[in-house]
Amino acid sequence: MTTQPVPTMTTGRPRTGAGLARRLVGGFYLSMGGVHVGIVAADPDVYRSFADAAYFSFVRTGWNEIFMADPRMWGLALALGETLLGTALLVGGGWARLGWVGVIGFHLALMLFGFGIWLWCIPALALLVPLARADRQHRSPSPRTGR
Repeated sequence: MTTQPVPTMTTGRPRTGAGLARRLVGGFYLSMGGVHVGIVAADPDVYRSFADAAYFSFVRTGWNEIFMADPRMWGLALALGETLLGTALLVGGGWARLGWVGVIGFHLALMLFGFGIWLWCIPALALLVPLARADRQHRSPSPRTGR
């Protein structure tokens, strides 16, 4: 038994596993934005030790002198960034490309914070990169640009 993609109600385009994955990753990023809002509201000092295991001194120094100088503001900026990336993935179309580049870049940047973070980032990247490729291949061309 083979299954055929089901057209969505709003676009008439087929729903694909790639589209579902994009929506799941987008939803995850939206929820992580909410987590950061919660951290800022509860105790932004929780961020203090995040860069302690960073490989490079400029990461540790930058974290302590820049981020921890105003952890409420930077925590909210982080929440906003993750929320925007999640929203871009959920909106789809050309915004999805920006969302995928952002979430992959975000994970690559996280790797500067030490080996413990690599234990999350490497499997996440091993999943995100193929999902981004699959989503790009399954998106239909834009009616305006043909891309």
